[in-house]
Amino acid sequence: MIMAFDGSSIDGSAYLDVVRLARYSPVWLDDLVSFWSRYGLALFAVLAAVGWWRARQARATAAVEALAVPVAVMAAYGVDAVVKLVVREDRPCQSLHVKGLEACPAPGDWSFPSNHAAIAAAAAVALLFVSRRLGAVAAVAALAMAASRVWVGAHYPHDIVAGVAVGVLTGLLLMTVARRRSETLARWIGSGRLRPLLVAP
Repeated sequence: MIMAFDGSSIDGSAYLDVVRLARYSPVWLDDLVSFWSRYGLALFAVLAAVGWWRARQARATAAVEALAVPVAVMAAYGVDAVVKLVVREDRPCQSLHVKGLEACPAPGDWSFPSNHAAIAAAAAVALLFVSRRLGAVAAVAALAMAASRVWVGAHYPHDIVAGVAVGVLTGLLLMTVARRRSETLARWIGSGRLRPLLVAP
């Protein structure tokens, strides 16, 4: 039997307040938040693609930074997954025996930190390196994603805070490295068959 951490003592009461609020909110609002919580990450992929397309029209080094966005996101997901395995915190719906808007995951699907929050935060930070406008849109979307994960009952608030921290720190680190190495990477990528990734025909 795997021993799991019970995070309800940290902010379980705040979690219950949010879930209770969701329970008595209009159906249309719950449906909207649930839809965003489930499918909203696709928006970050679209923003990353738009950022790359625009950077490709500008200069090769900008395109390199844009290509680093999905790398930063995947790195944040990887770090988040490792922390999950180390902490092994049960989902709040399991510890508190509460039914949220989203079905309660099976035991072993750990709660801390939030994958969605980490991915969204990493994408937002990475996109800020590519375009302030796209990054601003992504930042607002990331906050909405983070809040939605508590609203649907999937995470405690501290799971969200930790996920955002993972995403922000990983995104900053990876994108800072990408920017510093952008000229070297541009020369390396641009010298081969991958050149179309950097320069529009």
